[in-house]
Amino acid sequence: MSLLEKSPAPGRLLLDDTLPLTALIEASQNLQSHTEYIIRVQRGVSSDNSWQVIRRYSDFDVLNSSLMVCGISLPLPPKKLIGNMDREFIAERQRGLQTYLDSITQHPLISTSLFVKKFLDPNNYSANYTEIALQQVSMFFRSDPKWEVLEPLKDMGWRIRKKYFLIKNKEQAKEHFLLSWVDLGPDKFLSDKDLQSALKLLTNLSTPYLCPLLFSSTSESSALLIRPFSEKGSLRDQICKVKPRESHLKKYCNPKKSQGLELEQIKLYGRQILESLKLLHDGGVFFGHLHASNVIVDDGVCRLVDVENGVLGVPSVLRPAFTQLRKINTTESIDVFCFGHLLYEMTYGRPPDSVPLDQFPSTPHAAVVSVLQSILSTEACKSGMPTVPALIQTPLFSDVQLKHSEKLQIKVPSRLKEALKSAKGSLEKRLHEEQRLLHQHRRLTRAQSHYGSEEEKKRRKILARKKCRQSTYENEEDVSVRNNNNSGSGASSPPTCPSSPTPPSTTGSNTTPPPPPPAPPPPPPPPPSSADGAGGGRAALLSSIQTFSKGKLKKADTVDRTTPRF
Repeated sequence: MSLLEKSPAPGRLLLDDTLPLTALIEASQNLQSHTEYIIRVQRGVSSDNSWQVIRRYSDFDVLNSSLMVCGISLPLPPKKLIGNMDREFIAERQRGLQTYLDSITQHPLISTSLFVKKFLDPNNYSANYTEIALQQVSMFFRSDPKWEVLEPLKDMGWRIRKKYFLIKNKEQAKEHFLLSWVDLGPDKFLSDKDLQSALKLLTNLSTPYLCPLLFSSTSESSALLIRPFSEKGSLRDQICKVKPRESHLKKYCNPKKSQGLELEQIKLYGRQILESLKLLHDGGVFFGHLHASNVIVDDGVCRLVDVENGVLGVPSVLRPAFTQLRKINTTESIDVFCFGHLLYEMTYGRPPDSVPLDQFPSTPHAAVVSVLQSILSTEACKSGMPTVPALIQTPLFSDVQLKHSEKLQIKVPSRLKEALKSAKGSLEKRLHEEQRLLHQHRRLTRAQSHYGSEEEKKRRKILARKKCRQSTYENEEDVSVRNNNNSGSGASSPPTCPSSPTPPSTTGSNTTPPPPPPAPPPPPPPPPSSADGAGGGRAALLSSIQTFSKGKLKKADTVDRTTPRF
C-alpha cells in the first residue's frame, strides 16, 4: 500500500548522514565592523568532497546556545567588545574557534545533530524536515481519518531525516501509538515492489522478541510507519533514567544518573536479543541497527524496534565505528559488533568511548568481560567477530531459561528472499568500498606524517650527506684512474709487441678493478720539436726505452779525460 506520493527531486543524491564532517579554519578576513572566518569542510576522507563556509563569531555563539541543551561545557572562546579587531586577538580567537569545531565534530552525538550539520553544510541541511513530515502525515490522515495526532515528539531520536509523532486511534482513545516518518537512505537496494513486500512481512510478524509494525506505507523517497508506543521508553532510557519524550541530546549527552544493569538482567536481556538476531539471520532479513535505543523492555521481555531500517536503507548509527574495521564486512558481523556495544552499555551504564578496547573497567562479572573481549578487543576486531550461535553457547547465556522455548522462524517467500539476498550483497559491497578508501587514506596519512616528522627529516639529511660524500669519493677515484691510464699505466706491464709504442695493459691483475675499455692505440709519436713540449719528449723517451736493444749498440771510441794533468 502506498499513500505517500511525493517523489524525490530530480538528480537528488541520498546522503549518508553518518559520514563524519571535519572542519578547518583556513583564514579570516576583516570587514568594516566584524571578522569572518573561512572554514573548509570535508565529508569523509575524500578531499574532493569539500567546500567552504564563511561564519562570524556571532554564528558560533548561536550554535553554542543551541547545543547548551546537551549539558556539556563546550570550549567556545569568550566574547570581547573592545579590541576585537586587533590582529593578535583575531589570531588567538581563530585558534580557540578551531578547538571548538574539533570538539563538536568529534563528539559522537553532537556531531550528528541538525544544528551542527546545518552550520557546516547549509546546502544539504537547510530543509525543514519537520514541515515535510507534517505534510506527509496530513496526507495520510486525510486518507485514513481514524488516526489523530496528539503531539509531535521533537528530536526524540538522533536521525535528522526521521520525525516522530504521538498519535491515537479514535476507536481506541486510551491507547497511544508512535508514528514515524523517515527518508529512505543510501543503502536502499530493494525495488519499490520488493520493499513493500518486505514491510508487509515485518507488519505481519508475530514473535515475542520483535516489536511488530501496525501499519507501513512507502513512496519513492520516504516511508511512514506506525507501531505501539512504550510509555517506559527504550532500554537506554531505563539505563540513563530519563524521560522518554525529551530531546535525545538532553537525555544521552551527559546523563547524571545512568547505571548498569544487574547480572541476571544482563544475562536475560542479552539472551533474548541474541535470539532475535538469530531469528532475523535465519530468515535472511538484515538488520544492522542494534543499540539500546532500539530495544524496549515490556514485562521482562526485550523486543527489537526499527527492524525495518535495514530494508529502508538508512545507515547505522555505529557505521563510523565499524567502517574502521575491515573484518566487520557482513551484515551478520555488524549485528554482533553492535551487540558488543549494547552489552557494554548494559554492564557499565554508558557506551564505550572507542573501539577496539583492551582494558575494561572493573566489574564483578568475569563472564561478561569474557564475552566483551571476544567482540570488542583488538584481537577480535582483527580476526573477526564470533557468530550469534557461538555467543548463545557461551557460559554467560547458555543457562538462561526463556519463557518462549518454541522454535521461532520467519517464513520469507522465495522471491523476496532472493531480493533480500541481492540487496544484502549490494549493501556489503558499498561497505567494502568505503572501508578500502578509508584504509588507503590511513596509510597515506601515516606515510605523510612519518615523512614530515623531525626524526625522518634528520635521517634524510644524514643519508644525503653520506650520499654526497660517497659520490665525491667515487668521482675522485674515477679521475685518479683516468689520470693513471693517461700517464702510462702500461709502463709496468711487460711489452707484448716490440714495435708498438704503447703496449696494452696487463689483463690478469687482481689488485685493482679493470678500467673501462681503452681507446684505440695512438699513432707513433712524431719527432720531437719545440712545439711538442714536455709531453712529446716523454713519449719519445718511453718509446726509446721500450725499443732498446743491446745488440744494436755500436762500438765507439772514447777519449778518457779523467786522468789528472800535472
